[in-house]
Amino acid sequence: MVKLAYKFYQKSEVLDGHKDSNSETKNSEIQFIILHGLFGSSKNWVTISKFLTNYGNVYSLDLRNHGDSPHTDLHSIESMAYDLDAFIEDHNLKNVILLGHSMGGLVSMYFDLTRKGRLKHLIIQDIAPRDYPFIYENEIASMSFPLDSFKSRQEIDRKMQEYVPDAFIRQFLQMNLDRTEEGIYKWKLNVQLIGKGRQLFENLFLDLEPSSTKTTFLIGGSSEYIKETDYQLIRNLFNDHQIYVIEGGGHYIHFTHQNKYIELLESILAMIV
Repeated sequence: MVKLAYKFYQKSEVLDGHKDSNSETKNSEIQFIILHGLFGSSKNWVTISKFLTNYGNVYSLDLRNHGDSPHTDLHSIESMAYDLDAFIEDHNLKNVILLGHSMGGLVSMYFDLTRKGRLKHLIIQDIAPRDYPFIYENEIASMSFPLDSFKSRQEIDRKMQEYVPDAFIRQFLQMNLDRTEEGIYKWKLNVQLIGKGRQLFENLFLDLEPSSTKTTFLIGGSSEYIKETDYQLIRNLFNDHQIYVIEGGGHYIHFTHQNKYIELLESILAMIV
């Protein structure tokens, strides 16, 4: 278990014409927790986090080996679920709505299925409760060459292009790029350890009993992460679920189709909060 870094966004309340100035220790009715995907961080969720403050406090977490959270010798869905459990306990969070994308979605589903009754609502973005192959060798390679001699992000980007031609994915990865006071670039991600995680997304949901938590799946209509057979897997494991598909959307619908994504969240939260 590691102590996770996070960004906190306070619920947008106006009391007597003034913004509520209570600290994060206030136990608001709704507490949102956001879990990013592989190679992501809380940085990817600023806009959505701010939107969610219309409904409650928001904790956007950096999962272990990502963002500002500690690097460890273990990176598994189970270990990240333990980290999440400890975070909820440490912050004494009640009425939790958990939103997880991709790897964060797997952590979220595993957490709910192994700790039943802990969540008020579960929102899963573009991932299904099944095994996924680790197919990120190019991404790992694009972040594995030495950075000592590079003077700018543009130089690094040109080198990364040899491994990852997609500019959107490169920009996404480069949100993890940091620079020391000495001017040396470095990756905040624990790239080496994550690259060894061949079984990261395997054997997670075997023999788990179905969940009765109210669950919403937000899916990109053109996503490569969701197969037709996944809908039956969802039905098998989540007794009380709804599925919304954003037509033409891919894996990153919270960014590429942000307006539609927020519109859907508004309609979903109107029924919850």
